[in-house]
Amino acid sequence: MIGLISLPAARVRSAVFALLAALTLSGCGYNNFQSLDEQVKAGWSEVLNQYQRRADLIPNIVASVKGEASFEQDTLTKVIEARSRATSIQATPELVNNPEAFEKFQKAQGELTGALSRLMVVSEQYPQLKANAAFQDLRVQLEGTENRITVARNRYIKTVADYNVLARSFPSNLTAMLFGYQVKPSFTVQNEAQISVPPTVSFDKPASK
Repeated sequence: MIGLISLPAARVRSAVFALLAALTLSGCGYNNFQSLDEQVKAGWSEVLNQYQRRADLIPNIVASVKGEASFEQDTLTKVIEARSRATSIQATPELVNNPEAFEKFQKAQGELTGALSRLMVVSEQYPQLKANAAFQDLRVQLEGTENRITVARNRYIKTVADYNVLARSFPSNLTAMLFGYQVKPSFTVQNEAQISVPPTVSFDKPASK
């Protein structure tokens, strides 16, 4: 205490102010914002990794299907075009802070999922594809990737929900306004139901002509 008194008054005031500021920030959720923001970034990175994994599978799937001369070209073309649209969007970490860009990304991935689901259903009509071991392996990989996408999306949704509750609640919302922590966009429940369901294919279905 004697040492503190001997310090210049300005330094004492600065030290006290810094201590009070630290306590105030901690009590208003600043540290929680830091933690949740990092979790959101990590969750988003995992979502992107799984979407990229799926995009990397598609060229091989397309190449396998092209070997079936009579395959529906319209279905195949839609997959190729949907992949092109989805991969053309630059999915940077900052995208999670841009609702319009996030919605565009989400829509593009949804269209790709729909096109792939249609491709898998149509492929059941071609006995040669059903007997093609390489194509069957790719289909299993695709289904596993769709499952990983669902898990990654659900984790991201949960983390963003926790972050957004903090950003909207009092008094942490004051900290959010002060430091620019804005509410982040997330995948909608409706979109989750439509996009993330893996293609369902019956491997025991009799071949049809």
